[in-house]
Amino acid sequence: MVLTLFTRRAMVSSPKSISAVRFYSEGSTGSFRGEGASDSFTKREKAKEDYYVKQHEIEKLAALRNELKKLHKEKDELEEKIFDAKDK
Repeated sequence: MVLTLFTRRAMVSSPKSISAVRFYSEGSTGSFRGEGASDSFTKREKAKEDYYVKQHEIEKLAALRNELKKLHKEKDELEEKIFDAKDK
């Protein structure tokens, strides 16, 4: 009887110091892939990132072109004012 009581307690209580260790295989989400590993998800993800970067650069270039047009217009207006002031 004492032996069965002891074994029941041993089975019921588990040591608190044991922790679970998770092992990831190569290619799992968030883990490092080897140089040669390439699949459709990786290619698709890279294509999406490249597309986003290209679109962002196009938007930045368009904004810079607009700013350049504004500055040219301001320069032309200032030159006109200077020439008008010299003529008077």
